[in-house]
Amino acid sequence: MILQTKHQLTLQEFLHLPSGEGDTTYELVDGQAISKMSPKKFHSKLTRVLLNLIEQLCGTNGEICPELAVSLTRRGKDWVPVPDILYISNERLPSDWEEEGVCPVPPDLVIEIISPGQTFGQMMAKAKDYLDAKVLRVWVVDSKARSITVFFPDAAPQTYMGDEILKDELFPGLEFTVEQVFLQAKIPLK
Repeated sequence: MILQTKHQLTLQEFLHLPSGEGDTTYELVDGQAISKMSPKKFHSKLTRVLLNLIEQLCGTNGEICPELAVSLTRRGKDWVPVPDILYISNERLPSDWEEEGVCPVPPDLVIEIISPGQTFGQMMAKAKDYLDAKVLRVWVVDSKARSITVFFPDAAPQTYMGDEILKDELFPGLEFTVEQVFLQAKIPLK
């Protein structure tokens, strides 16, 4: 759903919109406030498991946040996506960041979990937009394929499934299998 406005919203106008009704969250895309789909059961369970995993391994080195808006630029326009999870290292975290404001700088990691109605192709395009906006890593989690695809700014994406070990030099000590994530989230095999 798009919040109807008479003109394209600026970043400041978007940030000062009243909050959505109920649990509606909006993203700023091409000057329009577009509602983000509310997470469903599998999505929420995967979010919890990934949050815990990254918190254990990277927690003292930065901030990990679910559903936190981030102020970026996409195709020369202000863009405020709300990734399912973001991690921002202490090195990138501005000391003057208002805790209640949107994340003002590109995070190190963005995780997007494919929701019903979304396609891998749409998430791939969004991953490219994140990388173009200087996010260092993007993970796209697909519960149907039971996979995590990692997007890099300087290399081809890599898809991990089953017992393949996901590790990344950007996050020393982070090492797990994708199947561990799906088993911990209790996502049934289909």
